[in-house]
Amino acid sequence: MIDTSIIISTYNSPEWLEKVLYGYNNQTYRNFELVLADDGSGQETFDLIERLKGDLFYEINHIWHEDNGFQKSQILNKATVACKTPYIIMSDGDCIPRKDFVEVHVKHREEGHFLSGGYFMLPMETSKTITKDDIYSERCFDVSWLKKHGLSGSFKNNKLTSSGFKSWFLNSVTPTNASWNGHNASGWKDDIVAINGFDERMQYGGQDRELGERLMNYGIKSKQIRYSAVCIHLDHKRGYKNQESIDKNLQIRATTKTENKVWTDYGIKKA
Repeated sequence: MIDTSIIISTYNSPEWLEKVLYGYNNQTYRNFELVLADDGSGQETFDLIERLKGDLFYEINHIWHEDNGFQKSQILNKATVACKTPYIIMSDGDCIPRKDFVEVHVKHREEGHFLSGGYFMLPMETSKTITKDDIYSERCFDVSWLKKHGLSGSFKNNKLTSSGFKSWFLNSVTPTNASWNGHNASGWKDDIVAINGFDERMQYGGQDRELGERLMNYGIKSKQIRYSAVCIHLDHKRGYKNQESIDKNLQIRATTKTENKVWTDYGIKKA
């Protein structure tokens, strides 16, 4: 019985999206639907979804709107409404999930909480190298294999090697805030709807964090799972990044914090 919804955001990145969809086809926990939040991709993405239909155990609910620049908040709200289950995991179309990714989120979900995960960033050379077979065999999550294909040594490699007590300990001591991270976070649909979803005034830069800040103002607590729920982030250019958008979003977030705001008038329901 389907009890979990996974929202994957994408925009004109069919090569990366294909790898991500294979990652969800490799999950140990399969009682989920996949909702693709598409911010205006062209025909290549539609062709990819059609081509993969026979390969994937799950169906893709493709939520699409016309390309109008970076409008991720809008399409995420539309995808949230489309979810048919009480629990939502959100990630991006450039983040390949380890096979236990969904299982970890489901295991740790708790009423009155949302879960905050992280990602493991790969260089472009390594991102290009990964194949369908590397995903299904889990080679692409093996540090020694990754080092052979362009990865440097780093403390962050613990994200891929931790389990059991070690992952619990690192989750407990990490100085990183347990914020809502759009590439790896989950929560209850009712809670997200109760605060009216994402603020659609916000384009690139922190719109996911602002959602989490309103959830916390609403009384929802956050739990850290960055060393437990693992996904690898494929490299890409960020042509949509601009300082004007970042500054605007910082102002909105400042208001959310100082006024202890729970609701946005610019979300799922419009004022």
